[in-house]
Amino acid sequence: MAYRSVLDTDFIKPEQGDSASDEQQTLKLVSKLCGALDSQGVVYCHWKSNVAIARSASGENDLDLLVDRASVGRFTEILNGLGFKEVRLRPEREIPGILDYYGYDEQDDRLVHVHAHYLLTLGHDATKNYHLPIEKPYLESATQADLFKLPSPEFEFIVLVIRMVIKHATWDVILARQGSLSAAERQEMEYLRARVDEQKLHKILEEYLPNVDARLFSACLQSLLPGCPFWMRIRTGQRLQRSLEAHSRRSQIMDVSLKLSRRVVWPILRRVFKYTPRGRIASGGAIVAILGGDGAGKSTAIDELYTWLSPHFETLKIHMGKPNWSWTTIFVRGLLKIGRTLGLYPFMKAPIQYTNDENPVVFPGYPWLIREVCTARDRYLTYVKARRFATNGGLVISDRFPLPQIKLMDGPLAGRMTGDYPKNWFLKLLVEIEKKYYVPILLPEILVVLKVDPETAVQRKTEEDAISVRARSNEMWEFDWYQTPAFVIDANQSKEKVLAELKNLVWSAL
Repeated sequence: MAYRSVLDTDFIKPEQGDSASDEQQTLKLVSKLCGALDSQGVVYCHWKSNVAIARSASGENDLDLLVDRASVGRFTEILNGLGFKEVRLRPEREIPGILDYYGYDEQDDRLVHVHAHYLLTLGHDATKNYHLPIEKPYLESATQADLFKLPSPEFEFIVLVIRMVIKHATWDVILARQGSLSAAERQEMEYLRARVDEQKLHKILEEYLPNVDARLFSACLQSLLPGCPFWMRIRTGQRLQRSLEAHSRRSQIMDVSLKLSRRVVWPILRRVFKYTPRGRIASGGAIVAILGGDGAGKSTAIDELYTWLSPHFETLKIHMGKPNWSWTTIFVRGLLKIGRTLGLYPFMKAPIQYTNDENPVVFPGYPWLIREVCTARDRYLTYVKARRFATNGGLVISDRFPLPQIKLMDGPLAGRMTGDYPKNWFLKLLVEIEKKYYVPILLPEILVVLKVDPETAVQRKTEEDAISVRARSNEMWEFDWYQTPAFVIDANQSKEKVLAELKNLVWSAL
């Protein structure tokens, strides 16, 4: 089939109001990035999906940037200077020559994802098995558009057609019912087809991709047309893969096997175990602990921070103030409850009241102390889980955190509870065991304190005892946090200002 007959065929019927024509606002961070790349002479282009380039400029789509290897140093330096963080995927999902960076646009409260390609590696989403060694001419074809440098339509169209055939016209993807192009993919095909010069396209194929000759490329185009027989599509897909075999990352048999296995394993992980793989900060994970007295808006801040980070990064939310019970705790507390129900002992001899008085409280009884030891152990176990997660590159957001400076919450209480009460060997043992669990709990990488005036806290937390609320808030309010590594945020501000300051602070500290 000749070029012209295929190029003159509509892949879709153009629709009004498509994403290519919608008004999009360019993010300030994206504008800064493009300006820096241009001023520093970085050789790059936004190499695909340019039908929706406005969505990339607004941060709604990833920025797929192909960067010349000679410019990698300057490119990385620019990203670092603008606050971008390199993010690593799990080894089975990493692709040679492709790195991920995330930046935070504070003004529009949006994360910007840069897909940095140093190689033109493409293929099915599960394997990305083929490398087209045409980066240099591809970049040389680029011209400056309004914001980004864009490749020539001919180069982009050739690569798009090859991508779509591998993605939708091989026997394994057709059998898996992934053979149809999406509406967005058809729109992109039509957008580029209308801009292609046939002679230039023919020349590019002949000079840079002789293994994909005119006949094969024409067959590839035809295989993507609506209504093309599936046997013709399969045959074309097989022909294309054979022609690219010299540029594959693995054999075709291995590639198909890997695709089939991942189609089984990945859905099980996602649907059964509710696991969706995210990126991990390349410079290392971190525990982000948020502290604050009652009424400081701590719970809201933690939920917002988790909602902001978790779609993009491996993120774990924990509560060090109220840790999940271990099986040991469940068993011990169950025994204590049975003993109380049988009247073997009172639950506690005196209520625990949070006050600013540092003098020892009235001894509450052994059951209460045993519960505190169980809580200390659960906090230790939660910390171990969080520390391992962060050490492996994840982000942990902790609601409260045990600190030596905080006496009324989340620390050793057995010593204060026993006070001047005569200490027998059992009491001493409980006090020492509790202390032992807190010793390994070291400071988090990022400690944020939300300070709110105690009287404001009382007004906000009307459902709780005013004396306790005032005492806990007063302890956080009066302590000189500037003697610690903590970042202090004035929680008397509006929720929007607190969240904006918190996000900017956490992102800068990662």
